[in-house]
Amino acid sequence: MYFDRLKVKWGIESNKQLVIIFVVFGLTGSLSVRLAKPALDFFNIQIENFKPFFWGDLWYWILRILIVFPVYQLLLILIGSLFFQFKFFWNFEKKILSRMGFKRFFKED
Repeated sequence: MYFDRLKVKWGIESNKQLVIIFVVFGLTGSLSVRLAKPALDFFNIQIENFKPFFWGDLWYWILRILIVFPVYQLLLILIGSLFFQFKFFWNFEKKILSRMGFKRFFKED
């Protein structure tokens, strides 16, 4: 029942496509967190470096999220394309980024 409403909301026609979309979200989330570690290491961003600062842990996590977020967005499109779901994930990205204030970068369909 809930999945039927989700399929209507997302414009999905089959359960197979819904499963593929869930798999892509799962893979993308896991992979983006995994790839964040080498990126953070490259820039020498480690939680220990932030300990001396006021609310150092918080600053570390904010910086980590700012690094993971664009990686996640790019991976979502890439992995979605590998699963032949580019159109769905491109529309999903446009919607998310438009809500974040980047609407002017996307042409109205």
